[in-house]
Amino acid sequence: MLIPHPAVLRRLVEEYETALAEEAGRGGGASPRVEDLAYTLCVSTGTRNVGRALEAAHRLLAAIPQRSETPEIGVR
Repeated sequence: MLIPHPAVLRRLVEEYETALAEEAGRGGGASPRVEDLAYTLCVSTGTRNVGRALEAAHRLLAAIPQRSETPEIGVR
C-alpha cells in the first residue's frame, strides 16, 4: 500500500474532523465536502469505512517522527 505524505494525511484528517464538527453544530446531514473528505481518507488509507480510515490515519501519523513537513527530494 502506498503511504500518503504525513503533512497531506494530517491536513486531510484535520479538514475532515473540522468539517464534521461544523456540520454537527448546524445539525445538518453530511455535505458533499465531508463525503469527499471521507472518500479521500478511505482511499489514502486503503480502507472502506471512514471510521477505520481515521484509525489508520492516526496510527500512521503516530508512527512517523515529527520532523520536516516537506518531503526531501533528490540525492545527497
